[in-house]
Amino acid sequence: MTVSPRGPNERLGTLLTLAQISNAGLARRVNDLGAQRGLTLRYDKTSVARWVSKGMVPQGPVPHLIATAIGGKLGRPVPLEEIGLGDTDPAPELGLAFPRDVSEAVRSATDLWRVDLDLRRGPGGGRWSDSLAGTFSVAAYATPVSRWLIAPADGSVAREVPLSPTDTSSYRVGHSDAAKLREAAQEARRWDSKYGGGDWRSSMVPECLRVEAAPLLLASYSDAVGRALFGATAELTRLAGWMAFDTGQHEAAQRYYIQALRLARAAADVPLGGYVLASMSLQAGYRGFAEEAVDLAQAALERNRGLATARTMSFFHLVEARAQAKARNAAACATALGAAESALERARAGDPDPAWIDFYAYDRLAADAAECFRDLGVPSKVRQFTREALAKPTEGFVRSHGLRLVVSAMAEAEAGNLDAAVAAGERAVEVAGRISSQRSREYVVEMLRRLEPFQGERRVRELAERARAVIVAPA
Repeated sequence: MTVSPRGPNERLGTLLTLAQISNAGLARRVNDLGAQRGLTLRYDKTSVARWVSKGMVPQGPVPHLIATAIGGKLGRPVPLEEIGLGDTDPAPELGLAFPRDVSEAVRSATDLWRVDLDLRRGPGGGRWSDSLAGTFSVAAYATPVSRWLIAPADGSVAREVPLSPTDTSSYRVGHSDAAKLREAAQEARRWDSKYGGGDWRSSMVPECLRVEAAPLLLASYSDAVGRALFGATAELTRLAGWMAFDTGQHEAAQRYYIQALRLARAAADVPLGGYVLASMSLQAGYRGFAEEAVDLAQAALERNRGLATARTMSFFHLVEARAQAKARNAAACATALGAAESALERARAGDPDPAWIDFYAYDRLAADAAECFRDLGVPSKVRQFTREALAKPTEGFVRSHGLRLVVSAMAEAEAGNLDAAVAAGERAVEVAGRISSQRSREYVVEMLRRLEPFQGERRVRELAERARAVIVAPA
């Protein structure tokens, strides 16, 4: 659906020519990007011709999808202004700022939560975080990361809200309020691991931030309570970003990650800031920005030396290993994996580990090591570590189990063990069909690609047929 024409959109036409994309090609790319986000779009070459020649403006997230499609062909981010649709974005910089002042940081985060929720609740509102579907740019992490590295903790965050002379009732935030938010974050993490980032329960995280966390941040609290409050909201905000990442909403995830890092700085929680940076690194690597992923992981490590627990540092080393593997740096990957394993061996049950690292044990290290060697092209190591990752029951970590099965299927196929590959693939497809995770679907797509040489086998064709039914299902 489009709004009234504004005259020919010469900018869009010029950029389509530059990118060598036909009207039909752009329509196809936009429809495909929409499908990845759970949207059913049916644009064709005539639709694009109207956008260009008559200046018709598509509504909702479609302008962002157009920019993403053209940017993908050009190999660089394309802002809406460059395609003549800059005035269609309700908040182009929403969530991308990393303010130095704490009160401005509160405003930046609460504005993101408010606008995102309002847009999704409004007429024609889309799936969770479709409203923030812009163009992902890894360069947007540069300023937040540099400011965090320079000063990972704010000064006093105490806040006093002046009362009117007639107001005799005031509420001061207490530690119990922050504790409730942390409990909400822990519960949401469990739902996310079990059902995927697109599950309806997971979509309650932005609601919690808007309804529960925002009023507390804008109330009165001491410095100690404020630190705890900022830490809890940083956890929830990082989790919102992770869920957006899992459902393919990379642009929204980026905005939530930046705000989570800023809130972690206000909390003076350096390990939590490192966890946010590790999440950024995993996203950057997933999107193909390997060198930037290395930088983000190393930033998490550098500031946490002597601060974070051994288990936490092990995870940060593991994230660096993933990034180094994406960058095809086998030696650096091996060094990082060795550091991750050594740190994990030093971890003890009585260590003061943060609650958010409770998912991490040797099976996760083995699973990520397998993916490292997959990226480096060492199939024997992939099979070894995948077997170790799958040896431990994964109750509660359904999505992780499914991803490990996909990696196992690909490794077995590469080794020529077709029976084992199909068996693992069947289990992986069954898991992917039970959760709401675009990332899991993308893993299954890659598995099918690796199985293409065996399409002459009936069992492989049957697996592909079942998998395709899962891939096209709403995320």
